[in-house]
Amino acid sequence: MKTKITLKELSKLLNVSVSTVSKALNDSPEISPKTADRVKELAALHNYRPNPVAVNLKKNKTGTIGVVIPNISNTFFAGVLSGMEAEAQKNNLQVITYISNESLDREKQICDLLTSGFVDGVLIAVSEETQRKQEYDHLFSLVDYEIPLVIYDRINIDIPADKVGVNDERSFYDATKFFKSKGCKRIGLASAIHHVGVGKLRMKGYQDGMAPDEMFTATSTNMDDLKTKIYKLITENDLEALLCTDFMSSILASRIAYEHNLKVPEDLKIIGYISSEIAEYLSPSISYIEQHAAEIGAKATELLSERIEGHKNSSEFSEVIVKTTMMHLESTTF
Repeated sequence: MKTKITLKELSKLLNVSVSTVSKALNDSPEISPKTADRVKELAALHNYRPNPVAVNLKKNKTGTIGVVIPNISNTFFAGVLSGMEAEAQKNNLQVITYISNESLDREKQICDLLTSGFVDGVLIAVSEETQRKQEYDHLFSLVDYEIPLVIYDRINIDIPADKVGVNDERSFYDATKFFKSKGCKRIGLASAIHHVGVGKLRMKGYQDGMAPDEMFTATSTNMDDLKTKIYKLITENDLEALLCTDFMSSILASRIAYEHNLKVPEDLKIIGYISSEIAEYLSPSISYIEQHAAEIGAKATELLSERIEGHKNSSEFSEVIVKTTMMHLESTTF
């Protein structure tokens, strides 16, 4: 493999100092045009490229950001990461990705590593366990170390940082009102994430759209248990429509309908928080809340880049809400 030539090697070939080579390549007025041309010609001949690590060290920056994803199996986060990567490239930033697997301990380990100074900033969606236990000291450590931080998706936590999320509460309020406007009265809700921030917000949107005596809910973090509860919820209450707060409850609802010969949308209408890639290929297809994952990722990275470059007031923080879109497929046909 061909090795890269260094400044020191260029200086030896030209019989000048390393300082002279560096200044010539950076168009310093201290270097004569003749010498500068000689240096640049030889550098081009040997395909010289500046060492990015050295350049960033001089700038007191690494040119790298850390991204913490809670769940790699969720296609939503794949979309978010795609948006982050695209925006990072625009800002000449490299992305290092970590996966917390919804674990508080793993998230703590990652944050401890990120405080070592090899990233310029951090993008994080906190884990389910972190939210459930409400332990945020490791995130405050990033703030204490003055590492620029942007929290995305799961943003309802009280930390001085920029945040980017969606209108979770409003989206389910609107979905509830949509079913009501179509004449549905027995509308239920299923959730596997009722215990964490975004799940609570989506449930609140549903609750705000319903009278207290109208609500029917099935919640559990155990998938077998949730499946049983959703089936009972649908059949014992003769539901007309079901809102699903997350990927798993949406899939279970679709599966239950199939296994028990419930016709969708004739017997049951469904709206879920599920990715378009899956919703469109279920049979029948499931109407869903489009979160615009790539836009969330891009906006979070844009805010972080601005923070890294010092373009934002250190004591003022932004909270950006990306509006969701209700996408109607076969499961909400009237």
